[in-house]
Amino acid sequence: MTNKIVKVLTARETQILKLICQEKTNLEIAKKLKISEYGVDYHRRNLYKKTGAKTIIGLFKVAIKNNIVKL
Repeated sequence: MTNKIVKVLTARETQILKLICQEKTNLEIAKKLKISEYGVDYHRRNLYKKTGAKTIIGLFKVAIKNNIVKL
């Protein structure tokens, strides 16, 4: 799953994943990126599909394993 995930994610998905890992809410992410909450939710659902994660913890694990975020 490593490295392949990074290539599959769009720049926006990677950006949103980083913000999710900073414990930002959909509303906070939407305001920061100047997009709608629906847009954030859409990208979040795509992240779950593309990574195979089932929970937010799964997304954190993917981000850490793929060096998208550091502890």
